[in-house]
Amino acid sequence: MIKAYKLYTGADGHSHIQTGHVAEGVFNLVTSIRFQESPPHSFYNWHNAPAEQYVISIDGILQFETFLGEIFILKPGEILIAMDTTGTAHKWKLVDDNPWKRVYVTFSEEQPVNFVAD
Repeated sequence: MIKAYKLYTGADGHSHIQTGHVAEGVFNLVTSIRFQESPPHSFYNWHNAPAEQYVISIDGILQFETFLGEIFILKPGEILIAMDTTGTAHKWKLVDDNPWKRVYVTFSEEQPVNFVAD
């Protein structure tokens, strides 16, 4: 099982974190795939996900934080399921000396999220 963190907007209007894993499955409704790299020690202050997407982390260790102070560490090989397109948002910072290399896989709203909570 591949470890995953789901960032979502709760009924209270705040971003929240749920820990689990990505279930095996086929993604028929992928709308885009994008590759990106941020230099070591980068950070990105408060923001919402621009679209519902999987973020596949290839390199770099990051600390994510929600507005309410929920924190998790994203490591290479783990998946972030970013679904907090509204609400109070989240921020991240690189906490090691590597660049953050990742793949964004944007999915259609009709595509079920293959996430199983712990």
